[in-house]
Amino acid sequence: MIYLKHNIVPIVTFVTILFFFASCYYDNEEALYPMLNSSCDTTNVTFSGTIVPILTNSCYSCHSDANAAFGANVHLQTITDVQTNSAKLIVSIQQTGTKPMPPGGKLNTCSITQFDIWIKTGMPNN
Repeated sequence: MIYLKHNIVPIVTFVTILFFFASCYYDNEEALYPMLNSSCDTTNVTFSGTIVPILTNSCYSCHSDANAAFGANVHLQTITDVQTNSAKLIVSIQQTGTKPMPPGGKLNTCSITQFDIWIKTGMPNN
């Protein structure tokens, strides 16, 4: 019985640590189920058809002309605004910079890829 009393603390500690590390597992839906994201169009990326809907859904609440005061006075309403802020924008939406955007959570991989493609193809007004 004395042997058990002296070994119970290390055993409980070991089991607790083991449980902690086993329970700290995280994957996002896109990594777990890549087939669900098969509808991502990366061949026909356009400003009006691809980028504006992303901006409308995720950015305009703080970065439209009407609301830019809430978004550090960064305007993303026109193509010129987006082109001017493109370097900061891609870093922010990839959440690799100091100011990750959108603040409510990361854009999905498809939207980030589409933004990146649009920027790398010269940010055409199409």
